[in-house]
Amino acid sequence: MLVNNLHFALAAPEILLLVAACVILLLDAFLPDESRTVTYGLTQGTLALLFVVTAWQWQSGVTGVTFHGLYVVDGLSHLLKLAVYIAVMVTLAYGHRYASARDMLSRGGELYVLALLSTLGQMVMISADNLITIFLGLEMMSLALYALVALRREHFVAVEAAMKYFVLGALSSGFLLYGMSMLYGATGTLNLQGIAQAIAVMPELELVLVFGLVFIVAGLGFKLGAAPFHMWIPDVYQGAPTPITLLVGAAPKLAAFAITVRLLGDALPLLAPAWEPMLAILAVLSLVVGNLTAIAQTNFKRMLGYSTIAHMGFVLLGLLSANGMDGRVDAYGAALFYMVTYVLTTLGTFGIVLLMARRNGFEAEELEDFKGLARRSPWFAAMLLLMMFSLTGIPPTVGFYAKLAVLQVLVEAGYVWLAVLAVMASLVGAFYYLRVVKLAYFDEPSAENANATIEASGGARAVLSVNGLLLLGLGVMPAPLMALCLHAMASALY
Repeated sequence: MLVNNLHFALAAPEILLLVAACVILLLDAFLPDESRTVTYGLTQGTLALLFVVTAWQWQSGVTGVTFHGLYVVDGLSHLLKLAVYIAVMVTLAYGHRYASARDMLSRGGELYVLALLSTLGQMVMISADNLITIFLGLEMMSLALYALVALRREHFVAVEAAMKYFVLGALSSGFLLYGMSMLYGATGTLNLQGIAQAIAVMPELELVLVFGLVFIVAGLGFKLGAAPFHMWIPDVYQGAPTPITLLVGAAPKLAAFAITVRLLGDALPLLAPAWEPMLAILAVLSLVVGNLTAIAQTNFKRMLGYSTIAHMGFVLLGLLSANGMDGRVDAYGAALFYMVTYVLTTLGTFGIVLLMARRNGFEAEELEDFKGLARRSPWFAAMLLLMMFSLTGIPPTVGFYAKLAVLQVLVEAGYVWLAVLAVMASLVGAFYYLRVVKLAYFDEPSAENANATIEASGGARAVLSVNGLLLLGLGVMPAPLMALCLHAMASALY
């Protein structure tokens, strides 16, 4: 591993993205309203270039620490950055027509520039090796997302969602920052590895550290969307324009997972007896609150918001399953696999909502809007079925293997009762997922939708098809992705 205080090549993707975002912002200022496709193309081209650069770095074995210990490049950062690029590219591919039809691009291409800046914040979070870097990346991502949620300023629901997101996000950032200040005050260092070393030689600091740990777990719980810090998710998911909902609900979860692993797994592994019970409480609350509340929802996006809470419970179960230092790679690897596959499923699910929206203002957000979908578009209905089966955990979709991997490490760690609870919660979740399949295949379409055509472009349909078939392919052959996740975690943990 390369250790250099100022090795800028390690941060080449972030530097390229920052320069590209600035250039795109300047060019967009001189483009007429009808030329936003240029901004869209440049944004997608930038993300594709970043994918190539990061993939080349990973394939070439480029790893190291730079900027005086602020920034780290390892297998985990490479994998998560590649996943973030894909998530943002797919989101923009699904949402471009929607944004154009809803006048979200009439005042400029802020949607694409803010999406790039949010991505930059996520990349900084993923490569953070210092408390300052974590907070810097977190705020960079969050500020861009706050603005994106409020992008349709004339829509009261979107502005209300943005205000709730901003206020609760600022509160959670305060929790996280206060917990970090306690860590710094106790250990005298901001570096994650330095914190771990200080805890090892000064066990008398445990009381102060556990006090700060409570605030850190609370802040991380908000960013992940775990109960009881979940209040913002249903409102933001429902109130934000659907492309923004996907920008909030997909890629940022990967970045939040990264800082959770780096803080708890790298900086505070010796405090695992203190934070594992905290994660267990959050996981149980998330599984129960998310699944039970989702049953009562009639709005599809809001239902998926509560579904997200339940799925974050599964991720937390994976994180708390590390049975000592030796079991961390398997446990965190299973949690990483679950998170990556969940994001892939979320992209397809919201993609269907976006592609079913029509230019006349029809949003396809209510469960009733999916009635009779199989008669109007058998292929879209098949893709919806794959998404719902994967979220439920039905074989041969990848959601089944993801849940199985988490349950396996959970049982191996001795948390049999948690595994039983997770299975029972999944059975509850199967009701509201399979209800969507029932509406699509067995109910009559409403009069408004009976003769309506789906206006999605050929390119967007192709992306959705690849998205859905990946869920099936990874479910049949999960081993390569799981191997990547385990390799990434092995390279990241101290």
